Parts: sequence; structure tokens; C-alpha cells
Amino acid sequence: MTNMSALIVEKLSKTFRVPKRKSGFRGALQSFFHREHVRVEAVKDLSFEIGEGEIVGFLGPNGAGKTTTLKMISGLLYPDSDSGKILTLGHVPQKRERDFLKQITLVMGNRSQLWWEIPVEETLRLNKEIYELSDAFYRESLGELVRLLDLSELLGIPTKKLSLGQRMKAELACALLHRPKFLLLDEPTLGLDIVMQKKIRQFLLDYNQRRRATILLTSHNMDDVAELCQRVLIIDKGQTIYDGSFRQLIERYAPDKRVRVDFAESPRPEAIKEFDLALANGGASGLCAEARVPRSQVSRFASRLLENAGGKLPAVVDLTIEETPVEDVIRKIFVHE
Repeated sequence: MTNMSALIVEKLSKTFRVPKRKSGFRGALQSFFHREHVRVEAVKDLSFEIGEGEIVGFLGPNGAGKTTTLKMISGLLYPDSDSGKILTLGHVPQKRERDFLKQITLVMGNRSQLWWEIPVEETLRLNKEIYELSDAFYRESLGELVRLLDLSELLGIPTKKLSLGQRMKAELACALLHRPKFLLLDEPTLGLDIVMQKKIRQFLLDYNQRRRATILLTSHNMDDVAELCQRVLIIDKGQTIYDGSFRQLIERYAPDKRVRVDFAESPRPEAIKEFDLALANGGASGLCAEARVPRSQVSRFASRLLENAGGKLPAVVDLTIEETPVEDVIRKIFVHE
């Protein structure tokens, strides 16, 4: 392992033995006495490397093998015995060495490490003992997290009385109290409103910059990926189908931008045709047209529209240039268009 590699995954595979049951009462009865199993490859020959301090988006459709991979990286699951290797921060995760466990954290949006009946601060104190933190380290780390996550009013409240957004902030505080070097985040903004999602993303960026922490993030919320990740890994059926820059991904699968223009009055049909526009619904004036334009030609196209406004075209009220939504780009990749 190089000094700059936080994670190395080589030819990683994981197969599950899943019970198979026929439908109906008769099928259930047969399965009770004679159960059949099928082998499902959740991860297959997966290889990639992540450098220290990187924030990487880990994407794929449901069932692609993302969560299984995160669990193997953290040591919760064992890869197949004849599989390749994983090195997380220089450690073999499945050995569950104390020094390794003190440097990582796994946050899952649909799981909680908070104790339901007791105040948040008591769970934090419990984590202090689990990670063997000194009093001075605990006070400094907690103070920083309380300030960055705005937790001061939540510490004395039992977990069961917190809103979903408040619980997610407290969850992050518990996960980061020991200042881990490697964060594995599985849907960290799941179920949160737009304002809270933005706050969580900003906090993660701050943490990454302060601690030079490495972050591997899975999310179905493409805003998480767009705002946090310069690099993305996309897997499908347990195998890598893309590994590269997020910007290049957008440019590769969305070569056009949408130019949308609002006119002061209805443009003539011959002008619409000449400028390769199509009438569209909506817009500030109710008289809106749009066009799909290659990225390299957007500036020239917009200038041509404005130069002809008030001549061949009516006066322009508003002009916007929009990227293809990230969700649409990822959807294209998943369905192999």
C-alpha cells in the first residue's frame, strides 16, 4: 500500500446463499421439509483505490452491492474465501484490530447507534468509554461537534423525542466523536428536509477539510454527490461500470445543455424554426421556447438569440441555461442507454 492510499480493494467478491421458496401454501410446506438455496453474487471482482482525504461518491441501483461493499470495507462482513483483498488504512478489516476500529466509522441512514430512551449526551459519554477517549480529548471533540452541528439544545433530550433531522445530527456526532480518519456513509441525508440536507453536507465538507478525512458516500440523493464528490464510482451487479471525475461523467452522458428563453410576445413560426427552438410551457412571461444545445456551442447560441432580440425575435424577458439533472444522467447509465 502506498502512503497516500486510504483504501485498496482488489478483485473483491461476496456471494450469499439465499433460500428459495415456491409460492402458495403448498410451496411453503415443501420448503419447510426440503429447502432449496440459490447463490447470489452481491459483489464480483470489484477493484478500486481511494486516496487519503478524497470524498468519493459510491453509486448504483438498488441491489448493486454498495452496502455489502461498505460492510466488507468496515469489517462487518467477510469477503469470499477465494476473493482478493481489502486494505483499509493499511489494515485488513476482518481482523477487527483495535487500532483500526478507532480510525473508522460507518453511518447508515436507516440504522442508529443512539440509545432510544436516554439523552443524547449519555450516548456520547458511552462512546467516550468505548473508544477510550481521555477527558480532555472528549471535551474538545464534543465542543467542536456541538458548535458545528448546532447540538447544544439537544444534548439533554432523550433520542426518542428528537425529530429525524435532529437525530441525524446527533448520529453524526456519535460517529465522529473519536475523530475517525475514514468515514463510510450510507444514505446520510435519508429522510431529511432540504435545509437539513444542506447543513449536513456543509458539515461533512468542513470535517473533511479540518481532519483530512477520507469519505466514501452512497446516496440516492444526487445533490449529496454533486456538492460533495469530485470523483464517483458507479457499480452495477457488483461490478464497476464507471470510475472517474463527476464533471466528466456529466459531460460524457449529458453532452447538451438546455437553453430556455422567455419572450415578451409570441415569436413567429419561421423565427422559431430558424433558431432551432421549440415552444415550451411555463416561463415568467408565458411565452417560452427552448433548445438542446451542445456544450461547446451554448455561448454562441445564447449570443445569437440576444443579438436578434427585437428584430427577427421578440424582446427577451429572461434567458436561462440549465444542466441536465444529475438524476437523469445516472438513470441513463443504469439502464445502459
